[in-house]
Amino acid sequence: MSSAKKNADRLIKKYPNRRLYDTQTSSYITLTDVKQLVLDNEEFTVVDAKTNEDLSRSILLQIILEEEASGAPMFSSDVLAQIIRFYGHAMQGMMGSYLEKNVQAFTDIQRKFTGSAVGGIEGKPFSPEMWTQFMNVQGPMMQGMMNNYIDQSKSLFVQMQEQMQSQSKNIFGTFPFVPGVPPAPTDKK
Repeated sequence: MSSAKKNADRLIKKYPNRRLYDTQTSSYITLTDVKQLVLDNEEFTVVDAKTNEDLSRSILLQIILEEEASGAPMFSSDVLAQIIRFYGHAMQGMMGSYLEKNVQAFTDIQRKFTGSAVGGIEGKPFSPEMWTQFMNVQGPMMQGMMNNYIDQSKSLFVQMQEQMQSQSKNIFGTFPFVPGVPPAPTDKK
């Protein structure tokens, strides 16, 4: 278990019968309850009740699977296939880092947007007219944040390309390649 997970306030134990036990509330919970903990930004760790193995990632993946199976999925089949292709590939680590940084950048933009939305409306629900008025005022700010997101994404992509080039030079630099000499032109008349 990572040290960050060890310090989580909430410990959930998964038993062989696949039931989840929340040690904080001393009750059994469901995946829906775990999803709510995620939505509430509650820190928790899910461990195997017998081995104490950290199962948090597998539980989160299970929640994603259920979300993808119901309603409107976030990922198309093509995107999922592309993600699968990166497993075991030399680019797996870089792709994971790239996706993580992009999701974090998107989350930061969303947090800024919702923070300014809550402050200006005083807790009243958004009507279509309020939303239009809000977007008229916030449009330039949103465009700036999205441009910042695009710039960050571009920068991460360039970093990924540079890492690929560096790794390629390291891998292929040991081979004794002789630069090719172009063939001499022949005069055919």
